[in-house]
Amino acid sequence: MDAQHPALLTEEATRTDASTGLVCTGLTKIYGGIAVVNQVDISLTPGTVVGLVGENGAGKSTTSSMIAGMVQPDSGSMTIDGEAYEPRSPADALRAGVALIHQEIRMIPDLSVAENIFLGRLPLRRGVVDRAKIEEESAHVLSLLGSRIDPRRPVRGLSIASQQEIEIARALTRAPRYVIFDEPSASLGESETARVFDQIDVLRTNGVGIVYISHKLDEITRVADSIICLRDGRRVADWSTTGVAKDDIVRAMVGRDFTYGHSTPTEHGAAIALEVRDLSREGAFEGVNFTVNQGEILGIAGLIGAGRTEMVRTIAGSDRATSGQILVAGEPRTIRRPADSISAGIAMVPEDRKSQGLNLDRPGADNMTLPWEKHLAQHGLVTQRVLDRVAREQREFLDIRGRTDIPVRHLSGGNQQKVLLGKWLIKRPDVLILDEPTRGVDVGAKMTIYETIRRLAAEGVAVIVVSSELEEVLGLSHRVLVMAAGRQQGVIDRDQATPEAVMRLALRGHADTDSES
Repeated sequence: MDAQHPALLTEEATRTDASTGLVCTGLTKIYGGIAVVNQVDISLTPGTVVGLVGENGAGKSTTSSMIAGMVQPDSGSMTIDGEAYEPRSPADALRAGVALIHQEIRMIPDLSVAENIFLGRLPLRRGVVDRAKIEEESAHVLSLLGSRIDPRRPVRGLSIASQQEIEIARALTRAPRYVIFDEPSASLGESETARVFDQIDVLRTNGVGIVYISHKLDEITRVADSIICLRDGRRVADWSTTGVAKDDIVRAMVGRDFTYGHSTPTEHGAAIALEVRDLSREGAFEGVNFTVNQGEILGIAGLIGAGRTEMVRTIAGSDRATSGQILVAGEPRTIRRPADSISAGIAMVPEDRKSQGLNLDRPGADNMTLPWEKHLAQHGLVTQRVLDRVAREQREFLDIRGRTDIPVRHLSGGNQQKVLLGKWLIKRPDVLILDEPTRGVDVGAKMTIYETIRRLAAEGVAVIVVSSELEEVLGLSHRVLVMAAGRQQGVIDRDQATPEAVMRLALRGHADTDSES
């Protein structure tokens, strides 16, 4: 759809009669002599949703990239309504009615929301951008998404959740007939994800075919009509979502029996590792009070914009507190920067591993050991043997399956997350803060990270887990602290921390801040 036609769905997009849909046959892509996608078949009929699952590295992203024209297959074919479909670029795919909504946010921060939505196809009026038109049409599509973002404001300063909504709006303004959602909820909370599901339901009702890629199996079974599983580049299983068991999906993904679930954490110690007293940061959160004992796992729950990340960033020294105290092992500590928290025995794994945690162009071993070279030095020198030994130990402890001697950008999301976790475990912290520790990782890596968290707690490390996945918070934690609208709403013991109890607190005093955040 061009800028002159703002309707979300065109007559062509809603036509389902005499249509054979999008058919992919024998798609194959080879890199370095290895078939990362091998003879994969996918059929997508109008008005249906196909869920695509698999571990990181299974070939999901490469398959979607071939369908969306970003990568050309080495063999295989694609058709739309019986006609050959051979996109050489994303622009070709869009012209054919195929849109990809990326997991990675791609915004120009200093342009307005409307300008980002229509970037590359800005309508002109008398030689200048017709701002009234793009703002009106952007407001229309954003309202269909249930979003209250002001299309006139700049993107800079918007939350990741809001930027994801803009990505979706950008694709939908082209009225696509087929849409690929690649991990759309990776940066969203439950309420924002529910909005995406609502929009998918609208698209499906109007005859749009959808491929939905996600590591969150509850999402897949909620939204998909059928599921295709890839493993090692091949299609290994498929199901109708009616009555499919999560364990069956996991078994197909990993190729073995797998225990998917949480166990009760071990008893923690009585000594307080971290105490926070009346901690506040103006404009972000205020009046937070809690303790975490040695060996305890404290979950932090709340909706997007509740102040969870801002609060733990302040404890870790990434942001400065306006008021309040932080005590480690009973001693007040002045924390104004990350180095202060590290020297106090506090380490934090941030939510955005690519921009905040890793140097993507350096090998995994370097990423893990560079912050600790002084700690690892012997007689003032760090030998390669020492670095190799430390990297090997972390690789074994965290089950890092990719090579640690190549740039981490070439590792899967799960292995990148393990490298980032390993970076802060070379010198065991007294307090470990994990912000969204399993975002964008596959089920196998997720289970490894869960077991690592439990092992660290069993060793006496106090662990704080911030997560938008309620199942994750409830499954891991001894206690759950719930935040809403920048305020602490309560702390719930494990035996009382039901989804309903947590959500009641998370919604208390919560205001929709999308138009401001």
